[in-house]
Amino acid sequence: MANGRLLRQLIKSGAEGDQDAFRRASEAVISEEREKQHHLLANDLEKILYGRSKMPASLSIVKAAHAVPIDRERDLNLIEVLQPTRDLGDIVLSDKTRSALDEVLMEHNRADVLRAHGLEPAQKLLFFGPPGCGKTLAAEILATELSLPLALIRLDSVVSSFLGETAANLRKVFDFVSETPVIALFDEFDALAKSRDDVADHGELKRVVNAVLQMMDSYRGRSVLVAATNHETLLDPAIWRRFDEVIQFERPSLEQIKQLLAMKLAGVRRQFDPSESHIANMFKGMAHADVERVLRRAVKEMVLQGREFLDLPHLEEALSREYTPKRNRKATRGT
Repeated sequence: MANGRLLRQLIKSGAEGDQDAFRRASEAVISEEREKQHHLLANDLEKILYGRSKMPASLSIVKAAHAVPIDRERDLNLIEVLQPTRDLGDIVLSDKTRSALDEVLMEHNRADVLRAHGLEPAQKLLFFGPPGCGKTLAAEILATELSLPLALIRLDSVVSSFLGETAANLRKVFDFVSETPVIALFDEFDALAKSRDDVADHGELKRVVNAVLQMMDSYRGRSVLVAATNHETLLDPAIWRRFDEVIQFERPSLEQIKQLLAMKLAGVRRQFDPSESHIANMFKGMAHADVERVLRRAVKEMVLQGREFLDLPHLEEALSREYTPKRNRKATRGT
């Protein structure tokens, strides 16, 4: 619990109606509880103090953003700290993937119970699957649900042409996430952990992979590390066992497409039912992000035409412009 001095400040400011002093004392209590590794209690107190939409901004986001490491040669931020906004209601996943995500959340929400038995919640996660199927969104949702900032590892800054500088930048990144509780997303992770058996790669890239393996082995930090890749077959075989959980993301089934259509078209007046199979079949084989992009274009067309209702021709036109040409281009490349 918070020390006596903080409790006296908290109660005194509350009794006197001094909102600024009350907020400062409350933030001090939250900070102290987080330092004691009481993250669940600190998260709950932040929710009470700020509300979900503003909760991380005062303590976590601002503090983390000011402390991000910088590439020495180019003076670029190695990490971008963001406030997550989307939650579990914003994603559609298969039962297997959703169950795995829920299990990670439960482990962290009951971390005290696990630690009482000498166990730790999963801290190193690997998300893999086709592009546009929810990997990045899932990382943001973890951040929202665990009341932590989302920290995007900027590979364009981390990867350097200078000998040894990439590994040095990675060390800075791991030092930061060890000290600052965040959801750290290593997107396009295959760029850092590509198979060392690839004869086309030079020695520097192999040294980077070795550095990644060593840093993950020694990581005992306060953040959740999320590595995401669209090309899992490119990963070095040794990297897989470094993760506590490996979660596969897949293209949506027809039932999941129906759920996605209903979610994204909620509040849009339309002349069709998104739960009908022939509507879902129009999007068969598409990734989640592709479905969203088509719907966004269709709604824009409806608005620009001054129409009151979204209709099938809007979907068909959006599909022909957003998706069919891509399939045609792929077919052309394959011939």
